[in-house]
Amino acid sequence: MPQSLAAVYLHLVFSTKDRFPFLKDESLRRRLHEYLGGVTKTLGCPPLRVGGVEDHVHLLVRFGRTMSIADWVKEVKRVSSIWGHEQGQSHQAFHWQNGYGVFSVSHSNRDRVIEYIDGQKEHHRRRTFQDELREFFRRHEVEFDERYVWD
Repeated sequence: MPQSLAAVYLHLVFSTKDRFPFLKDESLRRRLHEYLGGVTKTLGCPPLRVGGVEDHVHLLVRFGRTMSIADWVKEVKRVSSIWGHEQGQSHQAFHWQNGYGVFSVSHSNRDRVIEYIDGQKEHHRRRTFQDELREFFRRHEVEFDERYVWD
């Protein structure tokens, strides 16, 4: 095949450092989500949905063919951290956690993941970020050590 084609969907989840609620203000959160969508699109990974709550974000993207997952996440977090610091004095301490969770999504489950991301506000009235991520790990059979997941 002379042309390289791919349809790989990824669901990325990461938190603010120590899950500090930097994104409590809904206007700021909405602007950050828009910014994250623009960053990932520029990196060749068009977003299908970006969302989250005051202490973490979810991105569902069609992953590009030109970079590794680690490089993509590193750049998304780096650039958005700079953006966060530019949002005023109260956000100078803004940082993302060191790690992240990224999970494959089948084409047939894209709409379900979009609904899940859209429902974050309601979802987190009943479940913590930690419980949410533990469930993702369990569903995707990812082994993890609690001592190193929560920074």
